[in-house]
Amino acid sequence: MEINELLIDFIATTVFSFLIGLEVKAYGLKFHENDIKTFFGTTRTYTFIGIVGFIFYILEPNNFFIFIAGFISITVLYTMLFNKLLENKKNSIVLFLVAMIVYSFGALIDIFPFWLASLIFVVIIFLLNAKNKLFNFKLKINIYELETLGKIILLSAVVLPLLPKDTTIPYLGISLYKIWLTVVVISTISYLSYIVQKYIFPSKGLLLTGVLGGLYSSTATTVVLSKKSQCLENSDMFTASIVSATLMMYLRLSVIAAIFNMEVFKIIVYPFLAFAVICLIIVGIYYKKGSHIVNNNVELEDSNPLELGTAFVFAFLFVVTMLITNLVVNSFGTTGLNILSVIIGFTDIDPFILSLLAGNYNIDSLSIAGAIIIAAGSNNILKALYTVWFGKKKAISSSICLMVLGILTIFVGLIL
Repeated sequence: MEINELLIDFIATTVFSFLIGLEVKAYGLKFHENDIKTFFGTTRTYTFIGIVGFIFYILEPNNFFIFIAGFISITVLYTMLFNKLLENKKNSIVLFLVAMIVYSFGALIDIFPFWLASLIFVVIIFLLNAKNKLFNFKLKINIYELETLGKIILLSAVVLPLLPKDTTIPYLGISLYKIWLTVVVISTISYLSYIVQKYIFPSKGLLLTGVLGGLYSSTATTVVLSKKSQCLENSDMFTASIVSATLMMYLRLSVIAAIFNMEVFKIIVYPFLAFAVICLIIVGIYYKKGSHIVNNNVELEDSNPLELGTAFVFAFLFVVTMLITNLVVNSFGTTGLNILSVIIGFTDIDPFILSLLAGNYNIDSLSIAGAIIIAAGSNNILKALYTVWFGKKKAISSSICLMVLGILTIFVGLIL
């Protein structure tokens, strides 16, 4: 190691250790003023711990015997202090953990990129300052949701990498890895939307309900809002919320296309952004008309979109729609695919669109983009029918807006 690099590492280690020592001192004065005498060291102590860790590491950079011996020695010293803390009915080991991280800074800065040590430093500072906020933070989390999330992480982080990437399924022309990858991506987008709705904005207004619901499923959100429209004082805010869900559908489909097929994304992004702007104008007009209504809160149903059953059903629908699409394309070409897109639009369009983006068909990207746009337009017509069926008279404006958007979207898809 060159001298200048060694000097930089030493300065960085010393500065990080000193600043954390200052933060520990401030932490003690703020939260443990009466216990400051039993704290594990001062600002200088933490600085010396960082320096000692740096020295012990560079003495044997390829053999960590001295470095580990120093770690054990500090642990023994803290054990002696911890016995005293237990006598005073105090059992926190937070400051010991901080000291051990400070001790490791020398090795971290030398072995890994500098951003890692910097990030660890920032996290320590944040956590020491956030004690009261974390203690006062009350979040009612459904334990079943955490269990479900754990299962999905298992399937995505453990099972997904084990699936074959190169071996394609006969006739489908796609691997098991890519099939499950589509499930993981769409489920993650839906789950993040669900978490934002339930925990970050538990008491949201009607418009925000439409926006967040549209990230998960604009069709499901339209149905829920339409069913509950009878309890609203007027239809203007309802229309704004319904159209905002469709606005998010256009943006959501654009993001999904960008993830799986950049060529298709480059084609659909402009018409979808244009329709999103039209939706935004409609939302703005009706929101302004209905913003004087105070009571416009509507709660969506508490339904976890990451349940394993839902994920497997999506995977099944994905494979089925891919089989059907392959059959239609091989038999009837682009015309048959456009007709299929109109029909699929009256169901759940996500498996169909993802099958188009991830599949390998005998058609060009322009035809795939057109089919996606047509399916989105057909789905808008379905939502227009839903609003009339469930919303009755209060859904007239929203139904007309969705119907016009649906017809225009299908038209754009046909002329591509």
